[in-house]
Amino acid sequence: MSDAKNNEDDAEIGGIPPGMQALSRGLRILDLISEGEGSVRFTALQEGSGLPKGTLHRILQTLVEERYATFDERDQGYRLGARPFQLAHRVWDQFDLRGAAEPELLRLAEESSEATRLGLLDGGMILYIDQREKHRQVRIANGIGSRAAIHATALGKAIAAHLPEADRRRLLSAQDLQVYTDHTIVSKGDLDQQLNIIKARGYAISIGEQHEDISAVAAPILDHRARPIGAIGIVGPSYRLNADRLHALGRDVIEAARRIAGNIGELAMSIAVGPRPLDTGREDIRCVLPGEDFLGEGPFWSTADQRLHWVDILAPRVITGDPETGERSFLPMSELVGVAVPKVSGGFVCATETGIKSLSADGTLTTLADPEAERPDNRFNDGKCDARGRLWVGTLAINTEPGRGALWRVDPDGAVTRMADRIHISNGLGWSPDNRTFYFTDSGKRTIYAYDFDLEAGEIANRRVFAEIAAHDGVPDGLTVDAEGFVWTALWDGWSVQRFAPDGRPERRITLPVPRPTSCTFGGKDMTTLFVTTARIRLSTRQLSDAPLSGSVLAINTEIKGQPDRPFAG
Repeated sequence: MSDAKNNEDDAEIGGIPPGMQALSRGLRILDLISEGEGSVRFTALQEGSGLPKGTLHRILQTLVEERYATFDERDQGYRLGARPFQLAHRVWDQFDLRGAAEPELLRLAEESSEATRLGLLDGGMILYIDQREKHRQVRIANGIGSRAAIHATALGKAIAAHLPEADRRRLLSAQDLQVYTDHTIVSKGDLDQQLNIIKARGYAISIGEQHEDISAVAAPILDHRARPIGAIGIVGPSYRLNADRLHALGRDVIEAARRIAGNIGELAMSIAVGPRPLDTGREDIRCVLPGEDFLGEGPFWSTADQRLHWVDILAPRVITGDPETGERSFLPMSELVGVAVPKVSGGFVCATETGIKSLSADGTLTTLADPEAERPDNRFNDGKCDARGRLWVGTLAINTEPGRGALWRVDPDGAVTRMADRIHISNGLGWSPDNRTFYFTDSGKRTIYAYDFDLEAGEIANRRVFAEIAAHDGVPDGLTVDAEGFVWTALWDGWSVQRFAPDGRPERRITLPVPRPTSCTFGGKDMTTLFVTTARIRLSTRQLSDAPLSGSVLAINTEIKGQPDRPFAG
């Protein structure tokens, strides 16, 4: 090596002391590798680092030799090696939960003006290891060192919901679900269903479940394997912490838990919400069904009675609304419900957490099929019927683990067929007006796919990418296809809906006064109104104040006719 090269490596760069550049460069290369999706090729690392080829080769060789990185021969790219994961385990083994949580306990107590608690699982119960609160006339007794039941507390349910399935079952099977109040859940089946809802929401609430007049909201603190090591929560008198306020504080405890864990990443479908767009005050956009849906989804327009049907996945409930009056009614559900489609014979066919079910007008559920019985950690999501009245519906892992979802066809007689597998987050679907093309969204991949569709046989083939959505534009969620063959998709965290031409070309984008539109369908007397369902889940109180219509149904006057929604033929 020449003296000139030695001098170049030893010179001070960017304020980094001489002799430290190699370390700084190596850490930067590790960052680039960790930020990549899959393996990262040499050219991408060179472009990202700006380093000369020779220098980059030497750094990568050292990282591979020391097991900080590994070279994948299959795709000629670099991935993280075993060493960072070994260090991560040591970090978590030495993690000071109470010390890391102290700033968040203090911050939450200051912002909420309520008591905040930190707890962990101990011998089948919750052990409170810290508590902070502001001075108030009515205060919560200090709980440090005390233990509480898992099934009757927000902190306990937050932890139990996020345990691996086998661990959760062992924990619940060993529990004597003691009754504390009239609100205590003592059925293990009911508790398990509520824990699945909690896992999907990301936070738990308890309202008078252990003490009549005490309520709380809590979120789990997850380690690098997404396993709960504790929970942080806000607790106070029920008259101050009603259901609406608890849910509004849900996002705040989630964010606090993530900061404690040092996990600033987001689950799929939960990317950071950007600022409100400047052009959302449009006269062609109205709020027609005000509400506070946690996760409104699956809108279906009934031309017969001029009503909109949709679900709140996380309430959970099936909702019917009249856009002319703003009135809504609902049927409560005992488990997560992804979609509810009216049946020709009356009632609804519902895709729920535990299978495909028929819902009668009085709320009675009857199982039609359980095609994913072997995947208990999955739930059904969006669905829609084709022109022959067959239900097409997708699934995803409740924890959004990639590759766990599938696409199913449910025939009117209840027969089910798996049409696609290894989906990340199954979502919006629809058909072209000539029924020759089927569209299906994998939100986890930010991609809408197109398939050749055989209406008579109910078969799909020749999958190809129809449209991909950039990360800064949001996540494609539910969709509909208009009478001209253009595809409309709601963009979660994108404050908008977007219309694509049949060739996949973006045709227009309509900004909305809410960050999380979830799905859309055409309706109204002339079928030119685009109804858009929305969500308020995991939006902080500050974000909700900026987007108060979150959780309502919006209507856009498009002057473009849509296709009618199809009922289930069963």
